[in-house]
Amino acid sequence: MQPTLLILAAGMASRYGSLKQIQAFGPSGETIIDYSIYDAIRAGFGKIVFIIRENFATEFKEIFEPKLKGRVATDYVFQNMDSFTSGYQIPADRTKPWGTAHAILCAKDAINEPFAVINADDFYGADAFVKMAAFLKGDAKADIYSVVGYELGKTVSEHGSVSRGVCAVDGAGFLSAINERTKIYTDNGQIVYEEADGSKHPLGADTPVSMNFWGFHPSVFDMSQSLFNEFLEKNGTNPKSEFFIPIVADEFIRRGIGKVKVLPTTAKWFGVTYKEDAPGVQASLSELVKNGAYPDNLWK
Repeated sequence: MQPTLLILAAGMASRYGSLKQIQAFGPSGETIIDYSIYDAIRAGFGKIVFIIRENFATEFKEIFEPKLKGRVATDYVFQNMDSFTSGYQIPADRTKPWGTAHAILCAKDAINEPFAVINADDFYGADAFVKMAAFLKGDAKADIYSVVGYELGKTVSEHGSVSRGVCAVDGAGFLSAINERTKIYTDNGQIVYEEADGSKHPLGADTPVSMNFWGFHPSVFDMSQSLFNEFLEKNGTNPKSEFFIPIVADEFIRRGIGKVKVLPTTAKWFGVTYKEDAPGVQASLSELVKNGAYPDNLWK
C-alpha cells in the first residue's frame, strides 16, 4: 500500500492574508508546497491530504487541483475549533486553533494507511521523502513511528534566532527525548541555544533536529484522541495553549507504547522564518534546478 502525505496548511491563510499571496519561489512560479508534493510523488506516496481552514477551501483547490489532477489522489480536511473535542465546551475567548497534533487528529477519517506529516511552507529535500517513504512502506507499525532528523547546521537562519526540536537519539537510532529550544542562533561561528535566563549552551552543527516531518501508523489517531481529551481537561481554558505533535511523540515514548525511529538525512532544509530568508530560498531552489535536481517547470 502506498503511503499518504498529510500537509499542515491550516495556518496559511492567517500568514498570507490571502492565498493569492502564497510566495512563488520556483522558476515557473512554484511554491514550496509544490516541491514537497513533487518529491513525495517521486518517492512513491500515493495520496496527498491537505489540512486547511474551511473558509479558504475553494481558493486552495483552485490553486492545487489543476496541477495535481491525474498525478496523485488528493483529499481535503478541515481543522475546525470544535473538531474531535468530544463535546468539550470551548472557552469564548479561544481564537487560536488547537495546534499541530489536533490538525493530525482532524484527518482521522481520511487516512487508513501509514502516513507522513509535513508543514506546508518548509522545503524538506528529496532525500528526506525517499527515506520516509521507505520507512512507511516497510517499518511503520502501531508501536514504531518516525521523525526525520536534520543536521542542525543545515537549518539555521542567518537573519535571526530559530526554534528547533533538538533530538536526543539512543544507540539503536531511536528518539529518547525531544527538547524544544526556542532561541537557537550562531554566535561567533558557534551554534548556541539560549535559555530564558540568558545563559548560552553550544550545540554541534550535526546535532539532529526535528523540522516537523513525522511518519505515523494510523494507530496514532486513537492515541491522539485520548491525549487530546487529557490536554483539554488540563489546558483547555488557557487561550494560548496548543496541542503539538512532539507532545504526542513524547507521551508515546514515555508511556512505553512504542518507539520513534530517527531517520537521518543530509538534505538541506529551508523555510522562511524571516522575510529576509526569502531570497536565499529562491537562490537555493534555482541552484537545485540548475543542477538538474528539479525540472524548471514541475507540472508541465
